[in-house]
Amino acid sequence: MAQPVVLLGAGRPETCDDFPLTRIAALHPVVLVDPDPPAWARPHLRAHLAVDPAREAQAAEAVLAHAAGHPVAGVLTWSAAHLATAARITGRLGLPGLPYEAAAACADPVALQALLERHRLPAAGAGEPEETPGPLVSAEAVVLDDEVRIVALTRTTPGPPPARAALRHCVHAHDGLLHNRFLRSCVERTVRALGLVHTVAHVVLRMTARGPRVLDVAPHLPGDLIPLLVERATGVDLAGAAVSLATGRHPDLTPTRQRVAAVQFAYPATTGRLTQLHLDPAAEHDPAADRMLLTHRPGAPVTAAPHATAADRLAHWVVTAENPADCATALRRLARHLTATVLPATGVYAA
Repeated sequence: MAQPVVLLGAGRPETCDDFPLTRIAALHPVVLVDPDPPAWARPHLRAHLAVDPAREAQAAEAVLAHAAGHPVAGVLTWSAAHLATAARITGRLGLPGLPYEAAAACADPVALQALLERHRLPAAGAGEPEETPGPLVSAEAVVLDDEVRIVALTRTTPGPPPARAALRHCVHAHDGLLHNRFLRSCVERTVRALGLVHTVAHVVLRMTARGPRVLDVAPHLPGDLIPLLVERATGVDLAGAAVSLATGRHPDLTPTRQRVAAVQFAYPATTGRLTQLHLDPAAEHDPAADRMLLTHRPGAPVTAAPHATAADRLAHWVVTAENPADCATALRRLARHLTATVLPATGVYAA
């Protein structure tokens, strides 16, 4: 029987962290470190340590005390705020994980920027002017002992500034940028410069006329159902890979699918109070539909773009298709099944 893994923080429902938890719990018993586990996480847990993983020293001591009487095969988190805590625990227990310095740098945007500049990597603020940006992409990489394997690219459509909330993510198994040597070199250099080992990494890049610029590096599983999109498009199980690396095993990264998968997030069209939110059950019968869920409740205050955040999402839906065009068509088709009404300060507006 598989030994338990420790997870620092359950995550947030608005970033769809339920999917990786479900996948990990199917592979290993999960011991969650969280002050108050959310209801959606509890069915997937073997045990619970009621301590805040953001309190690094306190959380580390709690896990070490637990490990003194119970087996722990590995430590995971998908929150940047808990990376240093995870590194401290794995260092003390002798488990695979990030070096503490690397974890601390990735958790601090200022330190991350300074480290990238020190290694002469093209980072945010050093590229093209804002009026000529290219695609926003994320390399979903798996860092092995002697190799950085890019298993997929996620293309993101952001909303308007200043919030830039993600409207859509899309993964295409045959994305042409997978063969871009400048992108691959940039990702590999970034991983090496940060000292990342035994981890999955979500490297956010802006493509420009001068080549890729690094915007962010998250050495943990990404949210927003990106692991699900990667699995649906390529067959590669990112959550399973993260568990394998955390427990000292070599992950299976063999692609078994060649498709396109995407997730669309619905936001309110105006700021106010959500009075109606309805999903037509006919959406379940769409051949491209993979998942379609409401993520808000009537009565709640919501904020529209450009200041909307992930917490304002009303719903999301996932589709799979054979090519990007069919995928985009399916996303638009499913959007017609969603009805939302927001009551602003004056009158009613149908979102």
